[in-house]
Amino acid sequence: MTTQKRAAGDEAEQLTVEHLERAGYTIRDRNVLCRRGELDVVAEKGNVLAFVEVRMRATACFGDPSMSVNFAKQRKVVLAAYEYCQRNRLFERVIRFDVAAVVGKGREGHIEHIEDAFDAGR
Repeated sequence: MTTQKRAAGDEAEQLTVEHLERAGYTIRDRNVLCRRGELDVVAEKGNVLAFVEVRMRATACFGDPSMSVNFAKQRKVVLAAYEYCQRNRLFERVIRFDVAAVVGKGREGHIEHIEDAFDAGR
């Protein structure tokens, strides 16, 4: 991944974190590497543990960034989330899979937080 692309991704993740914190979430982790994939943002609110996949596009010309979270990506996130829960002994938590779609770069980005965007059973 190019340095520019990584920097844009980092900005989108930071925008997402700030959005989640304003909405009352506590950020538990970011960029967690697991054997089966990476978790962009792990946030909690009450008893809910939300695994947030962040997707970013500079413009909406090519569609909604959330549409790029295909079945294969969903599966990787689900497996990584299960590994994360096991590693951190989070057995009694309600887990949810969200997507944060960011359109635009930097502070000009618009974020849409889609709660419960997909589930583990799909």
